[in-house]
Amino acid sequence: MITLNDLGMILQEFARIKAIVVDVDGVLTDGTVQVDEHGEQLRTFNVKDGYAMHLAISRGLPIIVISGGKNAGVQRRLEGLGIQEIHLGVADKLALLREILLRFKIELQDVMFIGDDMPDYHCMKAVGIAACPADAVEEIKLISQYVSGKSGGRGVVRELIEKTLKLQNKWFDDSHVKSI
Repeated sequence: MITLNDLGMILQEFARIKAIVVDVDGVLTDGTVQVDEHGEQLRTFNVKDGYAMHLAISRGLPIIVISGGKNAGVQRRLEGLGIQEIHLGVADKLALLREILLRFKIELQDVMFIGDDMPDYHCMKAVGIAACPADAVEEIKLISQYVSGKSGGRGVVRELIEKTLKLQNKWFDDSHVKSI
């Protein structure tokens, strides 16, 4: 059982995060795949997750997407948010993550990985902070330092990015707000 003190200590670790890695199905989406009459696979994304990812990038916090699934619509959605590190159809997520972090000169312990199922397991064990949605599989919950109260596709990414940016004093910039 996690105490409030433990939670506070975990949240303080968010302040040192230098990159956030996100899975797609079950994290950015609720894991549901709809198939239209042409065989196209459709997914639903949360706009608030998208806003937070776009904001994080603009504030200098890299967002990296690594997913086993591959879909042109997902690629376009993520590109539209300004995400440059989009890797779909990946079998060995950890090997790819190591390559990316080497390019960025970021250590594994300075990374948060948000995953929900067994293909994310090895990455989540390797990074500094493993986080997951409330409806992640049990094995993933057991290795996560932070389990959100939100389900995949329901704002879990927004929650984690917001907490991270707030602890880094990068969430809200009121310099453009004029007083009345």
